[in-house]
Amino acid sequence: MQKNMKKFLIDANVILRYLLNDIEDMANEAKKVIDSGAWTLPEVIAEVVYVLKSVYKVDRKEIANAILEILKEIEIEHKNVMNEALKIFSETNLDFVDCILIAYNKVENIEIFSFDKKLNNKLNQ
Repeated sequence: MQKNMKKFLIDANVILRYLLNDIEDMANEAKKVIDSGAWTLPEVIAEVVYVLKSVYKVDRKEIANAILEILKEIEIEHKNVMNEALKIFSETNLDFVDCILIAYNKVENIEIFSFDKKLNNKLNQ
């Protein structure tokens, strides 16, 4: 590996182009950036999930599987939490942010307080 190689923080658009491969030149550039070493944030993954589900109408399990695969190629903060959140997302009908909260509770033992009944029911299981 070359010294002083930049690792880019990538946004949702880069991940979406990479996953969807719908705009060839952008998809190729996204692949190059990801292959050279990229990282992202949980907030970015939440946006990717939202866009895939709401705009592109992709199935929850397919979304989870695709993002779990890309998380093998890029770095992300709280990786174990995100992996668990994607698993929960694929198995429930909860919003992805709720899945992240449940994952923080499960993985990092963080106590969650909410008025959301569906979320509280899942937290108490």
